Amino acid sequence: MNRTKERLAARFRQGRRDDRGFASVEFAVLALVVLALVFTTIQVGLYFHARKAAQSAARHGVEAGRAFGSSEGDGVAEAQAFLAQFGGSVRGASVSSSGSSAEEIRITVRGSVATLVPGLELHVTQYADAPIERWTTP
Repeated sequence: MNRTKERLAARFRQGRRDDRGFASVEFAVLALVVLALVFTTIQVGLYFHARKAAQSAARHGVEAGRAFGSSEGDGVAEAQAFLAQFGGSVRGASVSSSGSSAEEIRITVRGSVATLVPGLELHVTQYADAPIERWTTP
């Protein structure tokens, strides 16, 4: 009976030794998953921030370009000025007024998003349009 207890105790001790270091492996795997989730969350935030900055620049450009006596060039210049001041998250931004007509102005902002992953390219394109203010006779 005593020998049986000794054998069980030896097996128990050996079983405990086999599990040593397993917690470190679990932690390393879990840390990778958590880091991937954190970086994905940050990247999604960067994308939506760049998208909002591009949309705001387009809106500011449209408001400047639709005023009475203004031109499409005024709208493009205002959108570029807005991006220079607030659009740091939109890299390589280009502003155009293509698609505008005599009755409507359209400002389009295109650029890329800053990324955390090398080689990943995310692009953003936002536009705004509105009727041009003009005098009409009753």
